[in-house]
Amino acid sequence: MEKKFKELKEKKKKAFIVFITAGFPSLDITRRLVLELEKNGADLIELGVPFSDPLADGPVIQNSSQRSLKAGTTLDKILSLVKSLRKHTQIPICLMSYYNPIFCFGKKRFLSLARSFGVDGIIIPDLPPEEDKDFISACQRSKIDTIFFLSPTTALKRIPFINRMTRGFIYYVSLTGVTGARNRLPTDLIKRLKIIKKHTDKPVCVGFGVSTPEHVKQVFSIVDGVVVGSAIIKKIQDNAGSPGLVKKIGRFVKYLSSA
Repeated sequence: MEKKFKELKEKKKKAFIVFITAGFPSLDITRRLVLELEKNGADLIELGVPFSDPLADGPVIQNSSQRSLKAGTTLDKILSLVKSLRKHTQIPICLMSYYNPIFCFGKKRFLSLARSFGVDGIIIPDLPPEEDKDFISACQRSKIDTIFFLSPTTALKRIPFINRMTRGFIYYVSLTGVTGARNRLPTDLIKRLKIIKKHTDKPVCVGFGVSTPEHVKQVFSIVDGVVVGSAIIKKIQDNAGSPGLVKKIGRFVKYLSSA
């Protein structure tokens, strides 16, 4: 991911990161979506690993996660999906997974397959950087970037620690609460981001609540990228069963990323 952010910076561009739930509505459609998203402006893909108790996610992503699990999606199948995608694209792919699926799968096994199948990074919302340092170090030795969060409630003195532990990019949660599209972003967001940028040498990307081209424009002036998830998952839900689903989502991402 470091290479991608460097390339974008040289082109004076920002990273447009797309989150989709793996296996929603099916693993085959997920595969087709990744390729279509790249064609339409996505610079990095965040694949959500479905989990039965996704505490950080709002109702839209929770619903997609439940439907993916019911369809039989597993971490093993998601890793195999990444492997198959690597025959067609080298777009950076990071997995967003809660700790439990990785723990149950086997941490060593996960790292071995993730590295060999082409996973670039991992986001684990319920794993603070103070916990399981052996696993975090093993990820970094395996060249799998560890992406950690900063939020509106993060103390200023904690930012340098998060910066040290992070590889790839720092994920700034724009608001308190769970994921989900919002009509407007917090009024103090830009001020907060400027403070964070002074205390980190890593790219900073904003997620949670980013859902319109106006939101994208608002934060692109100060950050290195944005993450859009719930708005895209909602679009997938609204068009589920449509034969033109993949193309429709591609057009929506092009609309958002052209901001």
